[in-house]
Amino acid sequence: MNSTIKLLLLVGTGSFIGGVGRFALGRFIQSVTHSVFPWGTFTVNVLGSFIIGILFGLSLRYSFLTTEWKIFLIVGICGGFTTFSSFSLEILELLKAGYVNQFLLYATSSVIVALLAVIAGYMIVKVF
Repeated sequence: MNSTIKLLLLVGTGSFIGGVGRFALGRFIQSVTHSVFPWGTFTVNVLGSFIIGILFGLSLRYSFLTTEWKIFLIVGICGGFTTFSSFSLEILELLKAGYVNQFLLYATSSVIVALLAVIAGYMIVKVF
C-alpha cells in the first residue's frame, strides 16, 4: 500500500473514532450538567489537551510509538476529538523551544482570529 494512502487511512480512522468520542462525551456531559455553559465542549477540549500531552510526553520518552502510531493517535484520534488539543500542543512546542514571541502571537491571534471568523461566517449567513 502506498505510504501516503496508509497515513491518510490512519488519520481518517483515528478522526472518525475521535469525532464520535467528542460527540458522545460532549453530549453526555452537557446533558448531565443542565447548564448554558458549554461544559461538554469545555470537557472535551481539556481532556483532549491532557491526552495529547501524555502522548507527546510518551513519544519523547519512549520509542515504542512509531510514526504511524503517533499519526493515528495524535493527529487522528486527538485531532478528531478536538483540534484544541493540537493547538495546545503546538503552543507547548513553541514555549519548549523558547519561541516566546511566536507563542504569544499564535496563541492570541488564533483565539481572536478564530472568533472573528465565526462571527463573520455567522453574519454572512444571517445577511444572505
